[in-house]
Amino acid sequence: MSALLSCFGCCGGSEETTPPSTTRKDEKKTTENKEQQQKSATSTVAQKTTATERETNVTVSNKPKVLIIYCKSRFSYREDQQFNFFLDSTYGHIKKLADHVKKGLEKSGSCDVELFQVPETLSEDILKKMGAPPKPNDPVLTFENHDKLVNADGFIFGFPTRFGAVCAQMKAFFDSLGHLWQKGSLNGKLASFFFSTGTQGGGQETTAWTAISQLAHLGLLYVPCGYTFGSEMFSLEEPHGGSPYGPGTFAGADGSNQPTPYEVQYAEHLGKYFATVVQRFH
Repeated sequence: MSALLSCFGCCGGSEETTPPSTTRKDEKKTTENKEQQQKSATSTVAQKTTATERETNVTVSNKPKVLIIYCKSRFSYREDQQFNFFLDSTYGHIKKLADHVKKGLEKSGSCDVELFQVPETLSEDILKKMGAPPKPNDPVLTFENHDKLVNADGFIFGFPTRFGAVCAQMKAFFDSLGHLWQKGSLNGKLASFFFSTGTQGGGQETTAWTAISQLAHLGLLYVPCGYTFGSEMFSLEEPHGGSPYGPGTFAGADGSNQPTPYEVQYAEHLGKYFATVVQRFH
């Protein structure tokens, strides 16, 4: 009998070695550990995702920022041979070149690009009396938005000539940058030009020369195209605008001469070439 009890006690003792309450605690602890591991894994994935998003944002914002800033001509020639001053002829030579410069920059894939007009210097009342056509839809770079210049890495300015020099609207825009000149905010940034003239002797090179002085005072580094556009620059088969100073077009005395394929291709080349140069400095 005692042996039987002893056996029973032994068996009973064996079953009670790990009480039910202890087992439940262990199970609960195991469950909590699993939950913590899952939370930790989820947190790690979230951190990796955030890091990846951060890297992506840095990659996008790390591209050099280039602003194309252009001015449209107000000059038009009437049939009665009387000169009249308009916001622009209906042909929009500078606007067309600006669009092709933008196309070249975008094709490079290495720059963020924005297109702006300079502010108009005449009042709306005067423009209405002159019968000026509507402006393009591109935003106007007003004084309040000059921080865009500070945050940019390069600029490509486009403007028509006035007696072989920079037109009044573009000159007024340069004049408005005095506060940035005083702070040295534009020092070391890059700049190029494109332009239009009425005739071959209208200032295809002097227009650029008169603009270089503006860059010098603002601390901007001038980027000429040189002869990077190729052997066609030496061709005399047909008249074409442009020079080592940048792309150009001949508008004609009455403004009706359209930019030629050569001229728009040169404008696109400027965009591509400028992208490679600004990338080196970025």
